[in-house]
Amino acid sequence: MSATEKRTFSLPAEQAAFIDQLVRSGTYATSSEVIRAGLRALQERDAAVERWLREEVAPTYDALTTNPDKVISPAEMTERARKRHEAHSQKKP
Repeated sequence: MSATEKRTFSLPAEQAAFIDQLVRSGTYATSSEVIRAGLRALQERDAAVERWLREEVAPTYDALTTNPDKVISPAEMTERARKRHEAHSQKKP
């Protein structure tokens, strides 16, 4: 385990109560464990967003700026969605 560093934080009462409840329930042994788990989850979420931006958003943006005739207007997108919904609704018994 890496070295630890002591920090002091101020939390809203609701968040402090949530931490206390997690420790009381035995889900975590200490409030520090709760905070570490929360920070790990935040790091994982941020990494997932960065990955999505890099692997999906940026290539899509690049493709659309390279070939702008593939871009559809919001009105066209709405019309396509309406037609799909209408077709799907008609298939139901």
